[in-house]
Amino acid sequence: MELHHILTGAGEPLLLIQGMSGTHLSWGDAFLAELEGDFHTVAYDHRGIGLSPPTNAAFTIAELADDAAGMLDTVGWDSAHVLGISMGGMVAQELALRYGSRIRTLTLGCTFCGGPGSAGPPPETVQTLGAAMTSGDRELAIRVGYECNTSPAFREDPSHYAAFRDMALGAPAKIATIMLQMQAIAGHDVQARLGEITQPTLVVHGTDDRMLPPSNGELIASRIPGAELQLWQDVGHMFWWEQPQRSAAALKAHALG
Repeated sequence: MELHHILTGAGEPLLLIQGMSGTHLSWGDAFLAELEGDFHTVAYDHRGIGLSPPTNAAFTIAELADDAAGMLDTVGWDSAHVLGISMGGMVAQELALRYGSRIRTLTLGCTFCGGPGSAGPPPETVQTLGAAMTSGDRELAIRVGYECNTSPAFREDPSHYAAFRDMALGAPAKIATIMLQMQAIAGHDVQARLGEITQPTLVVHGTDDRMLPPSNGELIASRIPGAELQLWQDVGHMFWWEQPQRSAAALKAHALG
């Protein structure tokens, strides 16, 4: 499957795996700019999302991990550092379990492993997002998405919304495909297997995450041998969007030492 992707920067290979409804644009120019001097990055759109070919068929997180491995083949990399956030962090977990020899270091952000103790989105977040997404009002959907994915502290600056809106409009995600992604997420449970991950692992989670509570980060880090956990105070779900410099610095410190 040929998936849309962009290559930027120079240095160590880095595979960027986005979350539910996210596209190559969702990393943001500020974050990518912080990486380009140290990493040769590939950011891609999942099947059915952004500029990748559409799909109407159901898929699993494991199949998305196969897509991620295929992206490494597409760009000609035997191995790479991997950053996966939210649903992309679930894909990265499966990638590490299925293709461990191809991962140099693993960074998991604002994500979820499934199984006992995992916490999905709070009911009020699901209800609010669902109503906005199905309203037929694109502006409302973007505004609610912004509020659910960022922290109150970040939203104090009204100029931040314009960049988020431009990103969301740049490569709109189809609701039908988002539903398929949600179905895949519902079937994700690798908690019992996380102990098999041997790559150096960093887990990052914001304490103001309204999409996936920070207890998920604590659980994942406790299950992966030697994993480092960073809980960022007063930061929302899209931590790399809110704090691109800090996010890039943490990734560099972990991957490059």
